[in-house]
Amino acid sequence: MITATIKARLGFDNSQSVQTNEITNTLKRKNLYWISQISGWGLFVIVNLLIISSFETIPLNKIILWIILALFGILFSHLYRLYIKKNNWTSLPLKKIIPRVLIGGFIVAIIIYLPVFGSGYLLGVERDEKHLTAAIIASTLNVTSVMIVWSLIYFAIHYFENSKKAEIETLIFEAAVKDFELKTLKAQLNPHFMFNAMNSIRALIEEDPQKAKDAITKLSNLMRYTLRIERTETVPLADELKTIQDYLDLEKIRFEERLQYKIQSTPGADRVEIPPMMVQTLVENGIKHGISKLTQGGNVVINADADLNFLNIEIRNSGKFDEEALRNSHGFGVSNTKHRLSLLYGETASLTLMNENNNKVLAKLKIPIGGSK
Repeated sequence: MITATIKARLGFDNSQSVQTNEITNTLKRKNLYWISQISGWGLFVIVNLLIISSFETIPLNKIILWIILALFGILFSHLYRLYIKKNNWTSLPLKKIIPRVLIGGFIVAIIIYLPVFGSGYLLGVERDEKHLTAAIIASTLNVTSVMIVWSLIYFAIHYFENSKKAEIETLIFEAAVKDFELKTLKAQLNPHFMFNAMNSIRALIEEDPQKAKDAITKLSNLMRYTLRIERTETVPLADELKTIQDYLDLEKIRFEERLQYKIQSTPGADRVEIPPMMVQTLVENGIKHGISKLTQGGNVVINADADLNFLNIEIRNSGKFDEEALRNSHGFGVSNTKHRLSLLYGETASLTLMNENNNKVLAKLKIPIGGSK
């Protein structure tokens, strides 16, 4: 389901556009391939003729024979390419490709040389009968070396193309995953939280109209923040903490004196850019799985500071951390946060959740300062 959604967002479902691009790219590759084939074999013939001409005058029949060699080289190297594609050699590991290239190059060289050798007799090209065997071996090795170089170039091009393609596909997929998870997180937050917040505000309207107005302002601030996260990848920690304060104030309407909170952050930490909703998710998780389950309620304490390399955030809430219960819950706040950290920062960021004591849960978030991986 997620993969299908991501592909749809990236436009993979637009089959007509994809097919048009594929046809265009295929035509370009074919043109480039034949230009390379003709120019490569042509250069091979020209270089050999230039070398030979420095020692002797080359008769016309020998020039024709070299041209025939180039034509057979183009033909049989193309058939060799089709064989490679049919047997999917380009996906094999290097240790399996090397012997195939050496043996295949030698076999194709013999196949190329046999009709060239026959053409030489038909054209009346003079040969030294005494050194005929040595000449055949030398010519075969010469063409073999050309085919091995041809194979190396062919496989090198495919290797770099596949590496580049895989890298691009990975980047596109990861970007789509980040976007999908962020929007999914927002979709999860709004129905779950807003239903309770609206009911709480509704109860306040007659009891305390001013408090109800303040609550509506805080709720609008939170909604504005969730809309903002669609347009930006990071936000200053100060903005995230202000949103968390509004969130906790709204939750206090529901929990009343059962919920107390304290937020502390240094000026240096406030300026650090973080993924939006990351700390908010952990705070919500602490209330959902901790304080809401306690008859007497509890408190949430957030501390943030920054050193030269990392932003360190500690979130403490009343309750007890039960890893199995959290894993079996329908929410995905902690696992989603860990996945987002991994996508954005690799192994340099971390999130740990533990019982600090019998009635206190500690979430420690460590984010590198200076951007994503």
